[in-house]
Amino acid sequence: MFLGFGLDAWITIVTVLGLFGVLLFTKLRSDLAFLAAIGILFVTGVLDAKEAFSGFSGTSVITVGVLFVVIAGLTYTGVLQWIAKHLLGQPGSYRKAIVRLMLPVAALSSFLSNTTVVALFVGIVKTWSKKLGVAPSKLLIPLSYASGMGGVCTLIGTPPNLIIGGLYEEKTGEAMNIFATTVPGLFCLAVGILSVIALHKLLPERKAPESEFESTGEYTAELVVPSDNPYIGETIGKAGLLHVPGGSLIELYRFDETQVSVNEDEYLMGGDQLVFAGQIDEILELTKTHGLVIANCPVFSVNDIEKDRKLRTAYVTFGSKLIGNQMDVFSFIQQHNVTIVAVSRHGHRIEGAARDIVLQAGDTLLLEFPPRFDMDAVEKDPNLHFFDSEDVPNIGRRTLVSTIIMIAMVALSALGVMPLLQSAFLAAAAMLIFRCCNADQAMKSINWSILMVFAGSAVLGLAIQKTGIAERLANGILDVCGTNPLVVMIAVCFVATFITEFISNTAAGAMFFPIMWEAAMKLGYDPYPFLIALMISVSSSFATPIGSPTHMLVYGPGGYRFKDFIRIGLPMNFIILAANIFIVNLVFPLTPLK
Repeated sequence: MFLGFGLDAWITIVTVLGLFGVLLFTKLRSDLAFLAAIGILFVTGVLDAKEAFSGFSGTSVITVGVLFVVIAGLTYTGVLQWIAKHLLGQPGSYRKAIVRLMLPVAALSSFLSNTTVVALFVGIVKTWSKKLGVAPSKLLIPLSYASGMGGVCTLIGTPPNLIIGGLYEEKTGEAMNIFATTVPGLFCLAVGILSVIALHKLLPERKAPESEFESTGEYTAELVVPSDNPYIGETIGKAGLLHVPGGSLIELYRFDETQVSVNEDEYLMGGDQLVFAGQIDEILELTKTHGLVIANCPVFSVNDIEKDRKLRTAYVTFGSKLIGNQMDVFSFIQQHNVTIVAVSRHGHRIEGAARDIVLQAGDTLLLEFPPRFDMDAVEKDPNLHFFDSEDVPNIGRRTLVSTIIMIAMVALSALGVMPLLQSAFLAAAAMLIFRCCNADQAMKSINWSILMVFAGSAVLGLAIQKTGIAERLANGILDVCGTNPLVVMIAVCFVATFITEFISNTAAGAMFFPIMWEAAMKLGYDPYPFLIALMISVSSSFATPIGSPTHMLVYGPGGYRFKDFIRIGLPMNFIILAANIFIVNLVFPLTPLK
């Protein structure tokens, strides 16, 4: 025993702290980090085989996996797109725009994946902001906040709710209702919307990163090889025209407009028209260094360029292997035959050759892909996030069918006809039977990395409780806060709110569940209100862009900086914490156990 903890407890503490460090300071995938943590606890004997892998068979984890299929049906039938198109409208002021944006986003996030909703709305909000004459940065943080606050309004809206609900069911044998958090969640949402409106001056006005890429003519140049050029007969590689100062050769057309593949072994001929992408002023120096001339009659129009070459915008994600490296040395370029055209940071295009720029989190990249290209493989790359997806859902009869299936699933669970897991399985099967999505789309929609984190979080929570850590921490909280249950609730929720700024809210929920449970039981009070307050607390991360996946989704498109989230997020943390404690104690009065 050391400081009151046995060997198993210290192994667990070191493992949890190590996991935090890996998630915060390294680029290792979070699912691998959680799997490694489970492995350590199993190999060292802290948990037996059944306990170590219990998270993978937990009902809450399986429910999340099945819900991915339900969400796929809603996505591919265009339900989200239809709602976004018809609900935003043309508000008369910025304050009204905030309300028109946050309410539907929160409503959707109550039943669907927050990241799915935000990923859909990012592009819509950017277009909408232009119509309103508002910088996207004034709307994208509220978009992310709305998804988080909406998610806590139902048991299925966010993973921590599901995992805490699942752990509560294991303890008591009673399942939480799908709408257990609805009243407190709606109150906090209303307070949150009013707070964003009141604090809107703290939202930055940043230039949209991709605004630098709006004119194709600004980053492409067409040059012709004259008939007396000395490089005729040389290969592109030997002539030094594949990668040039400021850009790259992306297309080559013969004098008869026949397109030729671009590679270093292709020979140059008189009349060839070369299309370069990158820093135009540097590329035009080729007229002096290589004797090329500017094309008077372009081979194709700007519209043709966009149609044939698949120009796509992507954002460098937090934890990406690209951070601190040049895109040109990354295998992504060679593997997918992609050309990096330009880079924008904080709304300003970076001068120089794009392939030589050392990248940072949130950088916006303009990429050019071959005409016939499978984007599915590229969009799965964890180092980049693409928003301008080419998948356009077909809104029609199946849109209504998938909506009815979703409503039926919620109704069956809410009315107690069957547990959530069974109703989710029926909904997923109905989505496939009525062809709202096909089998391939359903399987692709399952995010195995999230499921791994989800299962790993539950296992860590079990280890914290089994080794006595939860009981010791609960005793410590009681020693500091006394026996007032309200003070204890505030203390645990306060710590959970700020811990979740730096780690997964799912992990925070699983780790704080046993602590909150033990504290409530030792005080002799029903843990239910304490756990409802905890659900809202671990999903109330507003102050850092790494506090939520949805924050990371809007970080690049909004041209944000880290401090932008801190300025408005810190006040929001305290406001929502106060609203949470107030409404939970009003709706669920603290009740001593009999």
